[in-house]
Amino acid sequence: MTTSSKVRSEPTTTARPHHEDDLYGWVEDQIQLLRANEVGSIDASHITQELTDLGRSEFNKLVSTVWIILLHLLKWDHQSEFRSRSWVTTIAEHRDRIEYQLRDTPSLRPRFPDVIREAYRYARRAAARETRLSEETFPEACPYDWDDITRRPMWDDSNPR
Repeated sequence: MTTSSKVRSEPTTTARPHHEDDLYGWVEDQIQLLRANEVGSIDASHITQELTDLGRSEFNKLVSTVWIILLHLLKWDHQSEFRSRSWVTTIAEHRDRIEYQLRDTPSLRPRFPDVIREAYRYARRAAARETRLSEETFPEACPYDWDDITRRPMWDDSNPR
C-alpha cells in the first residue's frame, strides 16, 4: 500500500481547547463539562481566575460609567458658562447604564464608596485637562454622593440651552 492510499483515521476524541490558546472554546468546553456534571474534569484554577476577572470587570465597568458622570458634574459646577445639552445627555445616558448594570449585578451596591473613590481620582484629572483649570481647583475628595451621581437634576429653568 502506498502512502497516498492509506486511510487515516480521525481520533475518536477531540482535544480540549486550552485556556491560553482559545479562551472562547475553553469557556464553551468548561460549560459543557459543568452541565454534564463532570466536575472532576473542569479546569478549576483557570475558572477561578476567569471568575475573578469577570467580577473585576463588572466593578471596572461601573467605575468607568461613574467616572464619566463625575467628569461632567465637575465641569458643570466649575464651568457653568459652557453648560450644554450634550453634557446633560451624557449624564442621563450614563445614569441609565448604571441602572442597567445594577439590575444585573446588584451585589455591587455595597461597593459604591469604592466605586466613587476610584472614579473620582480619574474624573478630577480629566476635568482639569478638559477645562484647562488646575487640578487643585477641584476638591481632593469627591464632593458628590451616590444620590448626586444618579439623581441630581442638571437643568435649571434659567439656562435651558
